Amino acid sequence: MLFNSLEFLVFFPIVTALYFLLPHRWRWLHLLTASCIFYMAFVPVYILILFFTIIIDYIAGIWIEGTADKRRQKRFLILSLIANIGVLAVFKYYNFFIDNMNELLMGLNIATKPMPFLSILLPIGLSFHTFQAMSYTIEVYRGNQKAERHFGIYALYVMFYPQLVAGPIERPQNLLNQFREKHQFDSQQFLDGLRLMLWGFFKKLVIADRLSIYVDTVFNQPQNYHYGNLIIATLFFTIQIYCDFSGYSDIAIGAARTMGFKLMTNFNRPYFARSIQEFWKRWHISLSTWFKDYVFIPLGGSRRNLRKTCINISIVFLLSGLWHGANWTFIAWGALHAFFMVCYLTYKHYDKKQNASTGFSFISIGFTFLLVALAWIFFRANNVADAFLMVKHIVTGYSGVPFQMVLKNVANNYSIVFTNAGLIVSGLMIALMFLLEKKLPSNLFVMNKKPVTDVAFCSVILSLIILFGVFQNQSFIYFQF
Repeated sequence: MLFNSLEFLVFFPIVTALYFLLPHRWRWLHLLTASCIFYMAFVPVYILILFFTIIIDYIAGIWIEGTADKRRQKRFLILSLIANIGVLAVFKYYNFFIDNMNELLMGLNIATKPMPFLSILLPIGLSFHTFQAMSYTIEVYRGNQKAERHFGIYALYVMFYPQLVAGPIERPQNLLNQFREKHQFDSQQFLDGLRLMLWGFFKKLVIADRLSIYVDTVFNQPQNYHYGNLIIATLFFTIQIYCDFSGYSDIAIGAARTMGFKLMTNFNRPYFARSIQEFWKRWHISLSTWFKDYVFIPLGGSRRNLRKTCINISIVFLLSGLWHGANWTFIAWGALHAFFMVCYLTYKHYDKKQNASTGFSFISIGFTFLLVALAWIFFRANNVADAFLMVKHIVTGYSGVPFQMVLKNVANNYSIVFTNAGLIVSGLMIALMFLLEKKLPSNLFVMNKKPVTDVAFCSVILSLIILFGVFQNQSFIYFQF
């Protein structure tokens, strides 16, 4: 079920109201049932995949805690990890592997008949709930989390509807105990949650979905456009993916907050980062910290020399790229960020000077933004060849086609026109969004103690959504991961 759908407009108030009306002992069952309905709105049969991994991880957690033998604990953990990664490998990476193997074997004239593909769809948000499930068994193995004996509570930990499909990727220490707490209706928390949801809808409907019209048109046929259009599309996608993904996180965190649950912050003004390292402390925080805790530190982290640290960082970013999708574009995106980070760490290692002047900070923010935008080209491009073509045309100032401020895209038997007025509206909305996120407290949970100001803010945002929102039930970008 999409957050930006009429179904969710009905689903959310009913689920939230029933949560507070039901006795506490039945609330877990209510939320688990609602989460199943939410997930089954996509492809119903795929809920069986979730329950397969849920059952294995639930049993593995109890077995790990139930033995003092470290070797047996490790076997149970490995069993759990194989089950989770195996599901990912089959549904997300099998066809990618087979496609590349076919090309390799054909190129070497080793095989004449290609290996068969699997005719399966990627389950929505598979990487998100798989990583959340793995964090549970890892934390039980490390002794940081007690094994959950209540099967329904554990299933709800994996399937909690607000963050089931696209995060934040929660840890058991933060979320599991909250399902046992008795949450009383709190008007302040409820209003804080609604305000954050409203802000998320603004970023998704008014900015991300409007920019996607221009972005999709250019990125789908980059060879047909002037370098000016390519630059605009790149900048627009840089804003689009932030508003789309952070918008989802805002709605998820806000929906949970209305019922008294506290999910972790997933974004912290990433485009105001002054370095690529700081960017990754602000962008998709739940995934960045996941890789840090479960991959980077176990590899040795930064405890040894610079060379080893750079190798560990590179492994993490390549895995991060692969986590995002079975496509060489994502691997190239991860490799680019690995390169940026290695360069930054090397510079930081040899240059001990600290320059925190305002002018230097402004330049640093701009330079970091440009590096991130460059990498987003590879992330969004349909293939690596298109990405390199765009970079080449931007760098060389390709002007073989006229610059077009107005773009027309014909798809699915209807036309979408991105006009000059659309550009102006989008620019104003982007400026407003960055201004408010720069000035207002994080997450908007405590925006202003004055009710009049609060009502005025929400009224303006709601009006902008109604006037300028794109209501076409467009999926969130990160659903594909």
